[in-house]
Amino acid sequence: MAMGTTSDGTMNMNMNMQSGMSFEWGTNAIILFSGWPRDSPGKYVLGLVLVFFMAVTVELLSSITSIKEGTGVPPMMAALSQACVYGFRVAVSYLVMLSLMSFNVGVFIVAVIGHGVGFFYVKAKGLTIKQDEDINDNV
Repeated sequence: MAMGTTSDGTMNMNMNMQSGMSFEWGTNAIILFSGWPRDSPGKYVLGLVLVFFMAVTVELLSSITSIKEGTGVPPMMAALSQACVYGFRVAVSYLVMLSLMSFNVGVFIVAVIGHGVGFFYVKAKGLTIKQDEDINDNV
């Protein structure tokens, strides 16, 4: 919103909306920071890669389990470390959400793919660990 003063001393508020509230195609998007990547296809691709890895990170952090008993870690330290991981995960989740508020289709697609890839990795790793435990139990 650009503001100026008119000749009679009143405020002149100029509404300059750059994007509507609907999805748009193209590389002319603002992702997270004002003026970035704006008119730069290279920065736009970098922004997409950043959103992708943030979405993957959210899924990976959601899989971190609690610290097992008998590891020698005091309960307060375990709770503190889990709270820090949780806080970081929430912060990254909000950054992904704010990126999506650019209403750019490319950002939306890479965020969904990033969450899917992260979820797949977490589940595949969990199934592999479970199969290894089952094999060890049967031996």
